[in-house]
Amino acid sequence: MPAWISRALPLGWMLCALPLAAQTLCSSTGATPPLALFERFTRADCLACWQDAATPTPGASALVLDWIVPGALGDEAPMAAAAVPEALDRLQTLQRPPPPERDIHTAPVEPWAGLRLRVGRGPEVNGYVGATLSLDASAPDPWSYHLLLVQAVAQGTEGTPVPRYVVRNAIQGRWTADNALPASRHRRWIEVRPMRLPEGADPALFHTVAWVENADGRVVAAARSVCH
Repeated sequence: MPAWISRALPLGWMLCALPLAAQTLCSSTGATPPLALFERFTRADCLACWQDAATPTPGASALVLDWIVPGALGDEAPMAAAAVPEALDRLQTLQRPPPPERDIHTAPVEPWAGLRLRVGRGPEVNGYVGATLSLDASAPDPWSYHLLLVQAVAQGTEGTPVPRYVVRNAIQGRWTADNALPASRHRRWIEVRPMRLPEGADPALFHTVAWVENADGRVVAAARSVCH
């Protein structure tokens, strides 16, 4: 786990938060799974990129993510407050350099038979929300997972002419047969993680998303939580 995410959470808080996280307020259960990933990378220095009315926007079937990439201006960048170092990690995984202004990555979701991915978001507790992720699989293939806390920014607010889904917290990991939970007819993996909200933010604007990749790097399942 990256150090900026773990940030010295007391073990007692973790133990107290688990029951609340299990009582998911928002989940992907019953929601239509996304058919593609659509990732927009915007340099924190480039406010004009954020304000560009020609920003590409996909259809509702895509899982849209806005990564704010740390820029050369550091904390003085116009969008420094929303920049996350995980954006650089994600670009490195994709073998792409940090963009001077912006970049877009897309990938189809290629469903893998026998997989069931679920994601949820629990209530706010002391500035954190509990993010839950589970995968049921009939095959023990190594899986790489990505679990993200995303802030919805409505069109016409915060200077954006298009809806935005800004990544504010990100965790990634790997599941193998060795760390699966016992199950009768399949393998199961579960993650329960606290994710920090930006100070003063409205928890109602946040949801969790996740996707899983197989050993070849193909996206084989994706999910986003929906609040009811």
